[in-house]
Amino acid sequence: MRFILGFILLLGVASAPVFGQTPVVPANATNSEMTAIFDADQAARKVAKIDWRVVGEADRGRRVRTQAMLDAGQLRSADDYYHAAYVFQRGDQPEDYLKAHALAIVAAARGKSEAAWIAAATLDRYLQHIGQPQIYGTQFLRHGDGDWTQEPYRRDLLSDPLREATGVPPIAKQGERLKEMAASVSKER
Repeated sequence: MRFILGFILLLGVASAPVFGQTPVVPANATNSEMTAIFDADQAARKVAKIDWRVVGEADRGRRVRTQAMLDAGQLRSADDYYHAAYVFQRGDQPEDYLKAHALAIVAAARGKSEAAWIAAATLDRYLQHIGQPQIYGTQFLRHGDGDWTQEPYRRDLLSDPLREATGVPPIAKQGERLKEMAASVSKER
């Protein structure tokens, strides 16, 4: 009995953190700073009139800080990666969208099912920005005063069930949305 108690005490002392060491953060602990960055990203887009120059500069700052946290290994949870994906999908370079896609994949792999949609959207955005057609149909574009479009769009590559599995509407619903957007443009003219 003494041997067992001694072993338990020794095990407890051996596993106790050493004075001055940073405790290990569990892999599922969400980084509060990353959450605050995500919340600021979302809030910037929920105002009546958006000054895109101001928002764009703030977006760049959020990407820089998020990258620093990524580099330091401070993002661990599914929510952290999900939030980081949203921050990088606001980028202005194809690499930003590809990084957002990779972050969304990690979030999904860690159990954040909502990350499937942002993974699809960031892949579409990346493809379009490197001159390739999107494959899910998440991106609707309007050039100047022209009509809304999803082109270029490779509709034949993925099935509607695959789109729906990632939270993306099927092609018919996308077409309905495109018609609604076109109708709103007609009212503007």
